[in-house]
Amino acid sequence: MEHRHVGKSGLMVSEISYGNWLTHGQQIDEEAAFACVGAAIDAGITTFDTADMYADTRAEEVLGRALASQRRAGVEISTKVYWPTGPGRNDRGLSRKHILDSIDGSLRRLRTDYVDIYWAHQYDVETPLEETMEAFYDIVRAGKVRYIGVSEWRAEDIRAAHRLARELRIPLIANQPQYSMLWRVIESEVIPVCAELGIGQIVWSPIAQGVLTGKYLPGRQPPSGSRGADEEGRQWLVPFMRDEVLSRVQRLRPLAESAGLTLAQLAVAWTLQNPNVASAIVGASNPKQLIENAAVAGVVLDQELCVGIDEILGPVVERDPARTAREDPRP
Repeated sequence: MEHRHVGKSGLMVSEISYGNWLTHGQQIDEEAAFACVGAAIDAGITTFDTADMYADTRAEEVLGRALASQRRAGVEISTKVYWPTGPGRNDRGLSRKHILDSIDGSLRRLRTDYVDIYWAHQYDVETPLEETMEAFYDIVRAGKVRYIGVSEWRAEDIRAAHRLARELRIPLIANQPQYSMLWRVIESEVIPVCAELGIGQIVWSPIAQGVLTGKYLPGRQPPSGSRGADEEGRQWLVPFMRDEVLSRVQRLRPLAESAGLTLAQLAVAWTLQNPNVASAIVGASNPKQLIENAAVAGVVLDQELCVGIDEILGPVVERDPARTAREDPRP
C-alpha cells in the first residue's frame, strides 16, 4: 500500500481508504463488516471513513468495534457532521451547538478520544461560516479533532473557509467530493482552488456507485443484490443508469485488460492519477472486493490509456461545477 500527503499538510493517508457508507449497520451484518475491516488492514489500508448519519449512527458504532484492537496512532479515522442525527431542529447543520454535540457522540461511538479528520458534510447556508469555523477551532484546541475537512463544498466556499481557518490557526487540509471517470465536476474550479491553497482531495464513489465495474448492462435490469436493485441505493445511480453511459462503460473493457486491470481497478486507479487526490474511498460488502480495489495502490496509467478513456466516455462525462449544489434549506 502506498501513502500520500493530504494537500500540503504533514498528514499521510493510504491511497485507498475504506468507507462504510451504505454497508456497516445496514447492508451487511457485523461479522461481514469485521471481515472487511480486517481485510483492509491486511492490505495495508490505514485510512477509514464514516459519518455520524450513516445507518442512523450505527456505522460509526460498527467501525469503532472493528477497530478497537488496532493501535490508534496506526490508523486514520475520519467522520462527518451536518446531516440529521435526531428529530430536533438542532440535530443537523453546522451550528456551534450541533458540532459540539456531534463530535462527542461520534467519539463515543467510534471508541476513540479523537478523529484525524472531521468533515463538514455539506455547506450550511443557515449558519454563518464564522460560527462553524469557530466551533471547529474549539474542538481542535480541545484535542478532539486533528484536522478539518469539507465535503461537497463549492470552490468559493472552500476559499472562504480556508481564509477563516488561517486566521484561527486551525488545519483545514482536505475536501471530500464525488469524483470518477464519469463525474468530474471538481476539475474546473474546486481542484485548482484546492491546489492553490494546499488542500487535498479524498474522493468518494471512484467507481460511480458500481457503474464503472461494468455489471450494469444497457437494456437489462440491475443484477439481484446489487446497489442498483436496492431501493435506497439506486437513487445514487440515477445520473449514470442511461443506456448510452452503460454502453460506453462496456467499451472500456479492452483498455482495462490491456493494463492488466479489472474495470473497477481501472476506475479507482484513474482517480489516483490526479496529483491533487490523496486517497480514493472504496466500499465493500465482502473482503474480495476490498482486496481487488486495494491492489491498485501505486498503479500508474500511461497517457495513451487515459486519452483512450476520455475518447470513449467524453460525451457522457458530467463536468458542470454547479452540480456541486448547496442544500437549501437545511434538511
